[in-house]
Amino acid sequence: MADVDYGKTILLPKTDFPRRAGLADKEPKLIKRWEKMDIYKKNLERKKDADLFVLHDGPAFANGELHIGHALNKILKDVVVRTKTMQGYRAPFVPGFDCHGLPIEWKVEEKFRAEGRNKDDLHPADFRHECRKFAMKWIKKQATTAQRLGSVGDWDNPYLTMSRDAEAKIARELFKFIENGNMYRGSKPIMWSVPEKTALAEAEIEYHDITSNTVWIKFPIKKPSAEISEGYIVIWTTTPWTLPANRGIAYGEDIDYVGLKVESVSEESTAKVGDILYVAAALADDLKENAGITAAGQVWEGKGTAFADMLCHHPLFEHGYDTFDVRVLPGDFVTTDTGTGFVHCAPSHGEDDYKLGMKFGLEVPYTVGPDGKYTENVPLFEGVETYTVEGKKGMANKLVTQKMDEVGALVAKGQIRHSYPHSWRSKAPVIFRNTPQWFISMEENNLREKTLEAIKDVKWIPEKGEKRISAMVENRGDWCVSRQRVWGVPIAIFVNKQTGEVLQDKAVWDRTYELFMEEGADAWWRRPAQDFLGNEYDVDDYEQVMDTVDVWADSGSTHGFVLEDRPELRAPADLYLEGSDQHRGWFQSSGIISMATRDRLPYKTVLTHGFIMDEKGYKMSKSSGNGMMPAEICNDYGADILRLWVVGSDYTTDLKLGPQILKGHVDVYLRIRNTLCFLLGNLNSFEDKDRVSTDKMSDLDLYILHRLAEVDKEVKSSLDSFDLHKMITTVHHLCNFDLSALYFDINKDNLYCNAPDGAKRLACQTVLHEVFECLVRWLAPVLCFTAEEAFLARKGLTFDDLEQSVHFEEFPEIPAEWKNDQIKSDIEKLLSVRRVVTGAIEVQRRDKVIRSSLEAKPVIYIEDADLKNLVDPATFAEFVITSAVEIGEGAAPEGAFALDDVQGVRVIVEKADGEKCERCWTYTDDVGSDTSHPSICKRCADVVSNTPMSEVA
Repeated sequence: MADVDYGKTILLPKTDFPRRAGLADKEPKLIKRWEKMDIYKKNLERKKDADLFVLHDGPAFANGELHIGHALNKILKDVVVRTKTMQGYRAPFVPGFDCHGLPIEWKVEEKFRAEGRNKDDLHPADFRHECRKFAMKWIKKQATTAQRLGSVGDWDNPYLTMSRDAEAKIARELFKFIENGNMYRGSKPIMWSVPEKTALAEAEIEYHDITSNTVWIKFPIKKPSAEISEGYIVIWTTTPWTLPANRGIAYGEDIDYVGLKVESVSEESTAKVGDILYVAAALADDLKENAGITAAGQVWEGKGTAFADMLCHHPLFEHGYDTFDVRVLPGDFVTTDTGTGFVHCAPSHGEDDYKLGMKFGLEVPYTVGPDGKYTENVPLFEGVETYTVEGKKGMANKLVTQKMDEVGALVAKGQIRHSYPHSWRSKAPVIFRNTPQWFISMEENNLREKTLEAIKDVKWIPEKGEKRISAMVENRGDWCVSRQRVWGVPIAIFVNKQTGEVLQDKAVWDRTYELFMEEGADAWWRRPAQDFLGNEYDVDDYEQVMDTVDVWADSGSTHGFVLEDRPELRAPADLYLEGSDQHRGWFQSSGIISMATRDRLPYKTVLTHGFIMDEKGYKMSKSSGNGMMPAEICNDYGADILRLWVVGSDYTTDLKLGPQILKGHVDVYLRIRNTLCFLLGNLNSFEDKDRVSTDKMSDLDLYILHRLAEVDKEVKSSLDSFDLHKMITTVHHLCNFDLSALYFDINKDNLYCNAPDGAKRLACQTVLHEVFECLVRWLAPVLCFTAEEAFLARKGLTFDDLEQSVHFEEFPEIPAEWKNDQIKSDIEKLLSVRRVVTGAIEVQRRDKVIRSSLEAKPVIYIEDADLKNLVDPATFAEFVITSAVEIGEGAAPEGAFALDDVQGVRVIVEKADGEKCERCWTYTDDVGSDTSHPSICKRCADVVSNTPMSEVA
């Protein structure tokens, strides 16, 4: 037997599951496999009698590639749906697409302009057809990318807001608002995009810094008060173009004000010597500095209440602005942060201005048209542009400022850099303009208060989401739902031309609904109005409303035509999951529509995630050059790496992403994959018949089963609270510390060197089997591709086998007997001793006294008697992976190794006794005791002599 190659007798791991992942190649094959299996529908069939869990997909805009923010959202949703399925729920997932509105219409118009075409040359229905084609192209592309990320759902039958039934049902939702009195036509200032020629919602706005021209303007006092008889009130504004619409001046009742008499000015100043100017005391110096006032005497001081009931002239009252008085009114929005402490109020051009005007009955003039030009109602400036159709500043600011200077009203001018709302599509600044629009009232039927109360009953994750959306609902104005566009669902109603009242006739509404169901909303443009009105009404008596509804009303209605109409779903949904910006978007629009028409919110739980930044913390976008596209990441790294990054990050806040961060998650992934590889390799010949009972296991075996029970509890608790990050962190910790660094390391000798059917080895393999069965299921919702590959490898199946899948499985049911607190306590005490031993050995390795821990025989000195009795030298050597262990008596010698956080344990490392076994490398006194195998220990000789070589080959 002297020629035996003992290396070949070692039971090394064997598996077809490679350490090298090759995800980019394997994942598309697994996707095709799932498609052939129809895994989504099969899971629903298998769970047809199970409790239902509904995650309602917020529809993505179908106007471009699926970007990294979409990927974050789609992956989170997929992980939730998969976890709920594996928890035993029937968890359908119906993806959706938001197809209407300006994002798509604007893209089609851009395409037309590039081709030299004009959309106005087409019939509206034909232009809508072009928009539909554009949306459909991106729906298909986005769906393909989402499925490449691993998203499983009813992708063959998604919901589309542009489908005929959806358009009909969105229109029907609007009829309910008319019927219950929550919808009305009003004229008030709304955010308006001049280039896009439409009203915009707050959710369609982004803020950018701009440089604005600022002016200080004096308003002559017309009607004085008891304390103030003459002079001028000075206002400050960053929008001089709104001054022709001024109808009021707001002051703060508790603010301290002063009257300054100008005594001298600088050469360039436009202030007038002798003028008495009223300004907030805290801003008097600022006014003097900006106006070039070199000397001024204070002639009055007092509170803002002194200005009550005063009237002023408009600065241009001698030039056509003499038909009204400028009222001086108290305003709770006035501050002394900047300006003069007086706020110029143009009710046509600002939310606070409008509210103040409504409160005190101010005129709300129609001053700016949809093209951004002053209307004929504006003396001196008719036709002047506030903003151009290209989104640039017009001449209005300049001309108004010049006129104010001509009449002597300009006290000072300057510039300021500040944040200003822009359209997120055209990127142009918006204006606030008074225009007739359709609104949903937040006060009618107590809608605001009912919504605020209902919000309290929703579970918000993170909790701060409740405070955020409550503040937004509490402070929002009435919802402007009309848009002056073509691509959308029309506000399909008729208004009596004489009375201005909306025609409320169920027969007309039913006819409209049926025609939309048959032909889609195109019918509103293709068919004559009489087809909707029927024979009961004369078409000449009614105005057909051609505005389309805000797309947030489209998506906000989905709970009605998706959750309530799809048989596999139900309302309210168990979960809405979107980015945190949807507190002002979809969560609000859905909530308001549902509360107004159903008296409940459409969701029970709302989970929000943050936005994606690059590695330096800058907002990630393709236009900035720091964007990363999901498809490219899948090709370079694999979708499982992206999925691991999503769940492995704290997604409730903003996330960072970049090559270095992805590489970090690759390392985590490889540790998990290596864990699976080790398990599969050491279970290659293990079958159910080989399993042993817990009474035949070591304490360390039992400890690992206990840890599985603990992890299972943590995993399920995390999933119940949708804390996916905690779930994957818990599982990764198990792989990295309890398994790879402890159990696997300690048991390599047992697995590799003991007999294939040895009791100790079979006990370990039984534990490895249980670990694998748990681990592959816990990982399946996150690493959906890798878990499937590992599951098939364990079953000995290929990708072509279409019957079994880890995604048909459920999370493991953990036997109660695995929970063993006494074993946990004992092993944790032994682990503290192990840390001291391994620390001492590491010093010896560093100093090159030994090369391997098997060359060592640690002598352990333990002060605590109970702990000392717990350390059995016969088994503890395996625990610390040394050839032997000795328990020292008495006090530890000087220089013994110790750790500060492990009290009463000290270690001296000696060289192991005996000779080195050529097979297991352990130093023992029985090497050569079997003369047939003179270079190996007795344990190894028994294994080699009694194990057929075919079992280890």
